[in-house]
Amino acid sequence: MNLLRSSKSIQIEAFHVFKLFVANQNKPADIANILVENKSKLLRVLAELKPDKEDERFEADKSQVLREIAALEPQDLA
Repeated sequence: MNLLRSSKSIQIEAFHVFKLFVANQNKPADIANILVENKSKLLRVLAELKPDKEDERFEADKSQVLREIAALEPQDLA
Protein backbone atom coordinates (compact mmCIF):
# COMPACT_ATOMS: atom_id res chain seq x y z
CA MET A 1 0.00 0.00 0.00
CA ASN A 2 2.88 2.35 0.69
CA LEU A 3 4.07 2.00 -2.90
CA LEU A 4 0.82 3.64 -3.99
CA ARG A 5 2.30 6.84 -2.54
CA SER A 6 5.66 6.60 -4.36
CA SER A 7 6.70 8.12 -7.68
CA LYS A 8 4.09 8.11 -10.45
CA SER A 9 5.59 5.16 -12.36
CA ILE A 10 5.90 3.06 -9.20
CA GLN A 11 2.34 4.00 -8.21
CA ILE A 12 0.94 2.69 -11.49
CA GLU A 13 2.89 -0.56 -11.31
CA ALA A 14 1.99 -1.04 -7.63
CA PHE A 15 -1.67 -0.50 -8.52
CA HIS A 16 -1.52 -3.33 -11.07
CA VAL A 17 -0.25 -5.70 -8.37
CA PHE A 18 -2.62 -4.32 -5.73
CA LYS A 19 -5.70 -4.85 -7.92
CA LEU A 20 -4.96 -8.59 -7.99
CA PHE A 21 -5.36 -8.74 -4.22
CA VAL A 22 -8.60 -6.77 -4.31
CA ALA A 23 -10.08 -8.68 -7.25
CA ASN A 24 -9.35 -12.11 -5.75
CA GLN A 25 -12.75 -13.52 -4.82
CA ASN A 26 -11.08 -15.96 -2.40
CA LYS A 27 -9.05 -13.43 -0.42
CA PRO A 28 -7.38 -14.81 2.67
CA ALA A 29 -8.95 -13.37 5.82
CA ASP A 30 -5.76 -11.46 6.66
CA ILE A 31 -5.85 -9.57 3.35
CA ALA A 32 -9.57 -8.86 3.65
CA ASN A 33 -9.01 -7.56 7.19
CA ILE A 34 -6.27 -5.20 6.03
CA LEU A 35 -8.46 -3.91 3.20
CA VAL A 36 -11.40 -3.27 5.53
CA GLU A 37 -9.23 -1.62 8.20
CA ASN A 38 -7.68 0.71 5.62
CA LYS A 39 -10.79 1.20 3.49
CA SER A 40 -11.08 4.99 3.78
CA LYS A 41 -7.35 5.56 3.22
CA LEU A 42 -7.31 3.25 0.22
CA LEU A 43 -10.33 4.91 -1.35
CA ARG A 44 -8.73 8.33 -0.93
CA VAL A 45 -5.30 7.30 -2.28
CA LEU A 46 -6.75 5.39 -5.22
CA ALA A 47 -9.16 8.19 -6.14
CA GLU A 48 -6.18 10.53 -6.51
CA LEU A 49 -4.14 8.04 -8.57
CA LYS A 50 -3.85 9.14 -12.19
CA PRO A 51 -1.50 7.92 -14.92
CA ASP A 52 0.65 10.43 -16.84
CA LYS A 53 -1.35 9.87 -20.02
CA GLU A 54 -4.99 8.99 -20.50
CA ASP A 55 -5.56 5.24 -20.23
CA GLU A 56 -9.11 3.94 -20.48
CA ARG A 57 -8.16 0.43 -19.31
CA PHE A 58 -6.45 1.82 -16.21
CA GLU A 59 -9.48 3.99 -15.39
CA ALA A 60 -11.80 0.98 -15.80
CA ASP A 61 -9.60 -1.14 -13.52
CA LYS A 62 -9.39 1.66 -10.97
CA SER A 63 -13.17 2.10 -10.96
CA GLN A 64 -13.65 -1.63 -10.39
CA VAL A 65 -11.12 -1.69 -7.53
CA LEU A 66 -12.75 1.36 -5.92
CA ARG A 67 -16.19 -0.30 -6.13
CA GLU A 68 -14.90 -3.54 -4.63
CA ILE A 69 -13.14 -1.78 -1.75
CA ALA A 70 -16.17 0.43 -1.08
CA ALA A 71 -18.37 -2.68 -0.91
CA LEU A 72 -16.17 -4.45 1.65
CA GLU A 73 -17.79 -4.81 5.04
CA PRO A 74 -16.43 -6.39 8.24
CA GLN A 75 -19.05 -9.16 8.12
CA ASP A 76 -17.64 -10.20 4.69
CA LEU A 77 -14.63 -11.54 6.56
CA ALA A 78 -16.25 -14.63 7.99
